[in-house]
Amino acid sequence: MRKQQKIQAEEMINLLSQAHDEIRKAIGVGENKEALALIVQCQDAAIQLGNLIEQTEGESCATIRILEHYCELLYQAYEGIQHDQVTNINRVFKHLRKVLIQIENSIKNEIKVKKVLVFLPYKASMWDSFESVWKSAYEDPDCEAYVIPIPYYDKNPDGSFREMHYEGALYPDYVPVTDYNSYNFEVQRPDMIFIHNPYDEWNYVTSVHPFFYSKNLKKYTDKLVYIPYFILGDTEPDDYDTVKHMEHFCTVPAVIHADKVIVQSEKMRQIYINVLSETMGKDTRKVWEDKILGLGSPKMDKVLNTRKEDLMIPEEWLRVIRKPDGDYKKIIFYNTSVSALIKHEEKMLWKIRSVFETFKEKQDEITLLWRPHPLMQATIESMRPQLWQEYKEIVEQYKQESWGIYDDSADMDRAVILSDAYYGDASSVVQLYKKTGKMIMMQDVECR
Repeated sequence: MRKQQKIQAEEMINLLSQAHDEIRKAIGVGENKEALALIVQCQDAAIQLGNLIEQTEGESCATIRILEHYCELLYQAYEGIQHDQVTNINRVFKHLRKVLIQIENSIKNEIKVKKVLVFLPYKASMWDSFESVWKSAYEDPDCEAYVIPIPYYDKNPDGSFREMHYEGALYPDYVPVTDYNSYNFEVQRPDMIFIHNPYDEWNYVTSVHPFFYSKNLKKYTDKLVYIPYFILGDTEPDDYDTVKHMEHFCTVPAVIHADKVIVQSEKMRQIYINVLSETMGKDTRKVWEDKILGLGSPKMDKVLNTRKEDLMIPEEWLRVIRKPDGDYKKIIFYNTSVSALIKHEEKMLWKIRSVFETFKEKQDEITLLWRPHPLMQATIESMRPQLWQEYKEIVEQYKQESWGIYDDSADMDRAVILSDAYYGDASSVVQLYKKTGKMIMMQDVECR
């Protein structure tokens, strides 16, 4: 039973108790018709309460049987009033009071409140930032956990919305997905809503549907929880220069509007608290200390708890991974970030071509697994449209030559787990990759 439903049930018991007093008063002054009408209302209320409990707990719930006995007593009271059997009526009402207390105690002690948790991912490739939390809730018999992928839009250079995307079909088979159009947030009012999009309207490249902005979702839940979809370098809180470059992650709308924020470590928690206290005023520090929790990132849980043997590897990948003798080649995870392309522009395109030339020559021993940032196309079209045609040609040529792997799937963790080493740009993927203990090589765009 939901918390609100249990409150409703307890309120109905209180109303029934009040109705008992009114019935006795009516009988005392000879208003038997009014007393009979109130008994009918009690009967209707008891039936409604029984239906509510049956819908949420099942017809085998012990409270249902007590309610049935209560309704039988109401019938006896009704018959007694009709036949003016006052002594019998007093005895029945004492029994009614006793049974009503039994119903109240049964609801209080026997019926557990189920929490309803709603997870609102927007890009399927970021699902790993929720998965371990969702799984824990999904397997908890005292929770109902819903995964509701939400739509998002590419943005034009002027900030207006362009194409809408919905990735509900891209989630793992074991994740039951609920269509966002079928869930009424105002009616359901989940106990907790989890989000991983931090920006509301302040992202230049994409935007989730405005209904799902953090400032709006607060209206429909008791607790809005933000978990970042990225992992930052776990620097020391007093490393001023490094912290300065990550301050904007600490002051995004989701952090401000959420009731709780779960970050990757206790060090990161201190960084968030320090930055927010400096930005919002030192007198707000207690607010951030209560809000920010350094419980760890579900992204790390996913990578560390998945074995290579558990991966579903596409046949077209195996074709370029396997040697003639069946052994695997070394697999290099090549990661290109949107920030590097925005900064270096044509130089970055040249660098990508150069990397491909190098690894193409080594394809007999090494497989390159290229995974561009999932928002690469949307970012180029919005912020560097003059680069799009050349970038598109690079992608098409790489895919056509098919000596390497082009990974634009929703499963980023597969690339991390499958690969033997990382090469590419600085990004949050590097922080995740460090947890694997495998080799990391950073790309220098200026190096020819």
